[in-house]
Amino acid sequence: MFKGLDLATFWDDSEHALNEYVSPPPSDELIAEVQRELGHTLPAAYVAMMRIHNGGVPCRRCFPTQAPTSWAADHVAITGILGIGRDKSCSLCGALGSEFMVEAWGYPRIGIYFADCPSAGHDMIAMDYRACGPSGEPSIAHVDQENGYRITPLAPDFETFVRGLTHESVFED
Repeated sequence: MFKGLDLATFWDDSEHALNEYVSPPPSDELIAEVQRELGHTLPAAYVAMMRIHNGGVPCRRCFPTQAPTSWAADHVAITGILGIGRDKSCSLCGALGSEFMVEAWGYPRIGIYFADCPSAGHDMIAMDYRACGPSGEPSIAHVDQENGYRITPLAPDFETFVRGLTHESVFED
């Protein structure tokens, strides 16, 4: 997994990222607990990445889209990737995690919300399990609260999503 991708330079370990997102690598027990709590099997590529760096803020935070979103005509942006755990507010089972987005913000139950966006809750990135079921390999989708929770497909899987992240300068005029 992630062959040819330098995960050492993937993350921006700012003070904010370390305080809000980054947790110690997850144990097998924690991974199993989080999967039970969320009702879905986490993708192998996501788990592998989190074992190396458990959550954080990527250096490249934009993903190109084929359709316009509330963020931009040709891409979405993320703020960070939630890690496996519950100790950080920005972790899958943390105070601002996946279940919070469903219960407090009304996001549809399509899977696991794993990446937040600069809109502060008005759009999220999800592992979309609708086509594969709770144990399958989810696709990745943008869910846009500002547009009636419109779901825009982004990538067929987590690794493709990570590899497709680009720097914001690509989209500057």
